[in-house]
Amino acid sequence: MSKNVNRIILGIESSCDETAAALVKNQGGTFKILANVVWSQVKIHQKYGGVVPEIAARNHVKKILPIIDLALKKSKVDKKNISGIAVATGPGLITSLLVGVQTAKTLAYLWQKPIYAINHLQAHLYANWLNNQPIKFPAVCLIVSGGHTELILMKNQTQLKKISETLDDAAGEAFDKVSQLLKLGYPGGPIVSAMAERGDAKAFKFPRPMIQNNNFNFSFSGLKTAVLYASQKFSPKKLKSYKLKANLCASFQQAVVEVLRAKTIKAAKYYNAKTIMLSGGVAANQLLRQTLEQKTKKMGLKFLTPKPELCTDNAAMIAAAAFFTKPTPWQKIKVDPNLSL
Repeated sequence: MSKNVNRIILGIESSCDETAAALVKNQGGTFKILANVVWSQVKIHQKYGGVVPEIAARNHVKKILPIIDLALKKSKVDKKNISGIAVATGPGLITSLLVGVQTAKTLAYLWQKPIYAINHLQAHLYANWLNNQPIKFPAVCLIVSGGHTELILMKNQTQLKKISETLDDAAGEAFDKVSQLLKLGYPGGPIVSAMAERGDAKAFKFPRPMIQNNNFNFSFSGLKTAVLYASQKFSPKKLKSYKLKANLCASFQQAVVEVLRAKTIKAAKYYNAKTIMLSGGVAANQLLRQTLEQKTKKMGLKFLTPKPELCTDNAAMIAAAAFFTKPTPWQKIKVDPNLSL
């Protein structure tokens, strides 16, 4: 990215159940978020215990134009001063992605603006640039979310290589399933983390899946099963105990965090990384942020992670990614729900 950049990008995000729009300015290499509006459907989907794709898509249709309009008003940016439009094209729910992509393509055509097709996972990485801190390469980046847990090697700002992934459940998915198992509610990640703060992380000895393996891949299905077996040792009445649930959550969370930290550090050592980055929705988890930062600094490496509100799905990260991406003719932009890095 050129240091002479002076552009404003409108970002649009609709990959799951958040409808989001943001305007981000880059002036001389410094990022400034002019507006970042996120409308979440969490309360709508709570009664179903998860996101219902059709309901999510219908609500995106209702909200996307008002959200974009609100972002423009908050930023005080006239559309004629927008340099381009960035939109998440995958991975995600296909019906949700289509709403954002069709909206972005229409606006790009009407306003005669270039459009940028953005990989949602890649955008999570570029959320770190919104910190406006210098990044030394090579960097090892942990993306951890509801649907993905993977390590990315960044040799420079645009050269990315996936070096690991989860073989089954993603970390965020495991949090959601443990929450369902203990009947804690949805979304599972924040609820389990909050319960864990009041529990004893040493109460249960859960496995640390693949922590000793030579590769950097992850696996969390066995850990989820271990929580199930541990809970089955108690009567339904006993399992209603807040303290017992808190202990199960704390022990589970500790196991997940230890695996994520160990694999990330192992990869950083192997690739002689100078920076470790943490991104994705689960990156908002305070225990993960704190323990990974502490270990990184002990190694003398730089640690970067976005502010918690920029870890979960948002459009500011979509806009940020556009500064490292070439535009695509709007006729050629397609949705890919299984898009990978």
